[in-house]
Order: sequence, then C-alpha cells, then structure tokens
Amino acid sequence: MDKIKIALQYMMPKHLISRLVGKLAAAELGSITTAAIKWFIKQYKIDMSEAAHSEPEAYTTFNNFFTRALKPGMRPLFADKDYIVHPVDGAVSQCGPIKDGQIFQAKGHEYSSLALLGNQADDAKRFEDGDFATIYLAPKDYHRIHMPIKGTLSKMTYVPGDLFSVNPLTAENVPGLFARNERVVALFETEIGPMAMVLVGATIVASIETVWAGTVTPPTGKKVFTWDYPTEGPDALTLDKGAEMGRFKLGSTVVMLFAKDALDEFADDVVPKAVTRMGQPFAKIED
Repeated sequence: MDKIKIALQYMMPKHLISRLVGKLAAAELGSITTAAIKWFIKQYKIDMSEAAHSEPEAYTTFNNFFTRALKPGMRPLFADKDYIVHPVDGAVSQCGPIKDGQIFQAKGHEYSSLALLGNQADDAKRFEDGDFATIYLAPKDYHRIHMPIKGTLSKMTYVPGDLFSVNPLTAENVPGLFARNERVVALFETEIGPMAMVLVGATIVASIETVWAGTVTPPTGKKVFTWDYPTEGPDALTLDKGAEMGRFKLGSTVVMLFAKDALDEFADDVVPKAVTRMGQPFAKIED
C-alpha cells in the first residue's frame, strides 16, 4: 500500500490540484466553509481552546482558520539567552551535522545543501560543516513560523519545484524530497552567524507567505528568483526572537541551517519524531 501511495504521487498533477485547493481555501463560502472547518477540527483533533478565536464560525475562509493566531501567552519563549527556540509547532524529522555538503533526510536518503538553497553556491558555502534541523508540520499544528533567534534579513530566494507530500512516509521514499519541492529560502544574519529558514511547499499547500513580502508562492514561476535586502540602516528588517516570520497555508516543513560552530548542542529532547512547540528550547549556542 505504501508503494502505491508513493507511485500515485509521482503520477498525480500535484501543482494543479494544489492550486485548485488553494482557491477553495481562500474562498468565502459561508456555511460550506464553516462545515469544512468543523470537519477538519474533528478529523485532526485540533485543540481550538488555544486559538485566539475558538469558534469555527469566526473564520470567513479556510485559510484564515488554518493560519489562526493563538491566544496571548500560549507559546511563552524560553528565557535563557544561551538557547535558541523552536520556530514552529510540529515534530522533528531529522537534525544533525551537515557532512560534506549533505543533509540527512531519512534512512538511505541524503540531499545537498547546495540544491536545497537553490544552487546558490555562495550561500551554501556559509553552511559548510554546520548543522541542520528539519521540522514537519502536520495538519493539526499551528502554522505560523517564528524566529528561533533574533536576526536581520539579508536575502530571500524562491526555488520552483515539485509538490510531493512531505509526510514521514514520503520523506522515507522520495529521494531529495526537500530539495526538489517548491520552497522559499530566507537568510538571516544573527549573533551566531548566518541562519537559513527554508519553507518547503507540499501537496495542497496553497501558499507560502513571509511577513515582509506577503505571498511568495503561488505563483512565482519556473525560474529561481532572488531578492537581496539591506542589513544596515533604516530599511534593514530585523525580527526579534519569537517574532512571526512566515506562514504556511495547508502545512509543510521547515528546514533550518546553521553555520559551523554556531550551535553547541541540540536540546536533549530534540530527536527524530519528538513533538516541538514554538518557543521551547531548541539548541544551545556556542559561548
């Protein structure tokens, strides 16, 4: 059955399906939207008591529900300045060192940091012998993405690609998954060096947004696009630790890259399949 599920993903028109679902998710359909939200809440056992608006009727579109805000104080930041924090609610897929430019995806599968970053060689070089972490966001999770550490935006890259599912089954069976799917790469300058936040698209992910550019995809096109940003002066964009930096509409994965010697060690509970909560300790930084 698993082989059939993977084979179907190769065959199905993933972009077309994803864009159609995106249009429906953005539509204000009244009682139909409310019914869809109620079904989703029940199907995925979503805890709406955490949401700023707990009633399904409060959301005019499915996208508004999916990217719902939480009540103030629901995700307090771990206060220790020697730690960076989890950027999202989700589950750890993998984490560890970047070895010879390769990132571990799942048993039997690796992919290159160069490919992940859209074949931007200068960017990939900054993360040689560094560390990575991949976090999967399931449909039930809170889908806003936050900063693990204070950083100033220096570059954004849109990388076109496929739209395979990014669930654990697909990660174990599709080679180079995160470097072949459509994605948005945001580079930040931080006190521990460069940090890449890679927002990976997936089947029926209707949109990837950032707080500085709004909707980046869909559609951007079939070519790699890059935008450079000033890191000094009045136009520099600096986001504090814990600040929102982007959103997924219909779930996906975040891959984070850090430079060599930026991290001392991951927190004890940062291991594959471990549940993550935004704001909790993620990794200790080097002194």
